[in-house]
Parts: sequence; C-alpha cells; structure tokens
Amino acid sequence: MDSTIILLILNGLTQASILFVLGSGLTLAFGLMRIVNLSHGAFYLLGGYIGYSIVKSTGNWLLALAAGGLSIALIGFIFERIMLSRVRGDDLPETLLTVALSLIIADQAQAHFPKNPVTLNVPSYLSFPVNIFGVTYPGFRFIMIGISIIIAVSLWLIIYKTKLGAAVRAGVDDREIVSALGIDITLIYSAIFVLSAFLGGIAGVLGGSYLQLSPGGDTTILTNSLVVVILGGLGSLGGAVVSSLILGQIMSFGLAYAPQYSYFLIFIPLAIVLSIRPHGLFGKKI
Repeated sequence: MDSTIILLILNGLTQASILFVLGSGLTLAFGLMRIVNLSHGAFYLLGGYIGYSIVKSTGNWLLALAAGGLSIALIGFIFERIMLSRVRGDDLPETLLTVALSLIIADQAQAHFPKNPVTLNVPSYLSFPVNIFGVTYPGFRFIMIGISIIIAVSLWLIIYKTKLGAAVRAGVDDREIVSALGIDITLIYSAIFVLSAFLGGIAGVLGGSYLQLSPGGDTTILTNSLVVVILGGLGSLGGAVVSSLILGQIMSFGLAYAPQYSYFLIFIPLAIVLSIRPHGLFGKKI
C-alpha cells in the first residue's frame, strides 16, 4: 500500500479519536439525557486553553490533560446544579442557557488567552517516532488513539454493566417510574452531565495537542460533535465510535485531496444516512 495512503489513514484514526472523545461527551448529555447542550464546543475550547496554560507554565502534558478535564467538569457541575437543573426537560430554556454559557466562555477565552492559534507542546518522551508499514508516525498520536479506546471501553462498562448506567437508561425512558423506585435520578443526571463536561475538556487538550486552538473555534467543534452524535444515533455509544471513524477518514482524505470541500464533505454521509435511517446508524426512535 502506498505510504501516503497509510499516512492519511493514520491521520484519520487520530482525528477519529478526538471526534469520539468529543462526541461521546455530547452523546451522554444530548443522546442519553436529552439535554440540549450547545456549550459543548465551548467546553472543548476552554479545556484546551486551560491545558495550554498548564503546559506553558509547567511543561507537564499529563497534568494539563487532567487539569483540562477536571476544570471543565467543575464548571459543568456548577452550571448544572445552579442553572440547568431548574429547567430540566424544557428544551427551549435548556438551549438558551447552554448557548449563553457558550457565548460567555468564548468571550472570556478571547479576553484571557492568545488571539492567535496555539498548539500544546507535547514532551519528547510522549512524541517518540513509531515505524509502521514503512511509515514513521509520531508515537503521541497512538497514545491519543489509545486514550480514546480506554474511554470507549470505560463508558461502555459504565453505561451497560453498572447500576448507574441502568438507572440512566431507565430514567431516559421513564423518569417518574425510576424516581418512584427510590432512585435519585436528579443526582444521577448531574453525575452524567459532569462526566460529559469532563470528556469535553479532555477532548480540548487532545485536540489542542494535535490541531490548534483558536478563538471562535468552538462553533466548528460543536458542529463536528453534533454530526458525530446525529450520524451515529442519539444515545448510541457504538454509533459514536462508527461515526467518528467515518468522519475521521473523510476529514483526513478530504483535506489531502479536496481541501476546498473538506468541511462540506463531512455532511455528505450525514445526509445519506438520515435519508435512509432518520434516527442515525444505531439510533432508536425517541
């Protein structure tokens, strides 16, 4: 196989790993909990900038990864407890609140972080070269892919193999019945939203290490994550995996062979799939 094709496939897998971590967080909030969280792109951007600040001041990328995720998790917890929980189940107020939060975060990012695109510096011990199929590829990108696989397996275990996951899935179908059984569904929903925010922050650090962070980039990120969720199907973790892999390869090959259409190309599979399966590849009718 041509080395260029191998390189593009590997780039596509790296891109897919970021899209999955990003999309899985939105899948939890939007797909499983039916929370219209339009601040997810801003969570990504702010998590990335926090990670950038940590790397710049300490040089510790792993600390930056943890700080980016935990900081956004804390913001998500405060926002969900103080504001979002008051309008739970009402789509319009949820949408307006998350849009407002997104605008606030984007505005503060422009005020307090570099206005030019920046990238997180990855330490040399994480960016060792790896030779695969005759192509030398940065080892850090394999680490990113590995992180996304660990997150995918962990989420699958949480959602499908624990009582917490069973309560979440049951609460989505009939919240009143679950509450009547003595389960604090409000607390569970808060925990899932915090986990969603945490994944958004983690995705920001990963994305900022592979691509770039720039003011206003949250809109593009939100669009990409929505495409991942809708293409895969609302609430489907497997759908998020498959759609991320598809979109990652499209973005990689699109940038190489048709850069002027690269953004447009990601909507082609979405249009095709929704015309055949209106609920996405693995989604179910709500």
